[in-house]
Amino acid sequence: DVQLQASGGGLVQAGGSLRLSCEVSGFTLDDLAIGWFRQAPGKGREVISCSVRNDPTVKGRFTIFSDSAKNTVYLQMNSLKPEDTAVYYCAAGPVLKDDYCSAYEFLWPYWGQGTQVTVSS
Repeated sequence: DVQLQASGGGLVQAGGSLRLSCEVSGFTLDDLAIGWFRQAPGKGREVISCSVRNDPTVKGRFTIFSDSAKNTVYLQMNSLKPEDTAVYYCAAGPVLKDDYCSAYEFLWPYWGQGTQVTVSS
């Protein structure tokens, strides 16, 4: 049974950092891709970035890395801005061709419950 548990959200001041965790069970990080998404108030859910085969990825102020021994994927967020305020989700899905990181939610069959991040100005 595939499960994802996101945690680590909270209130942080602008310019600060936060690290979110996504603990997975029912599969190993070699088997599926992991995506981090977020949904700001009044907006649709958007993809931040993805990690495939435990490879770390950097996208601007956000870095995804994993600890396979803990079956956990992290989202390190630096220099946070008020517009980063959102509910953050991790998702798992099949590895796509060329390790493509898809924004289409239907390609991600497994989702964590979301964790709230609030950045104050």
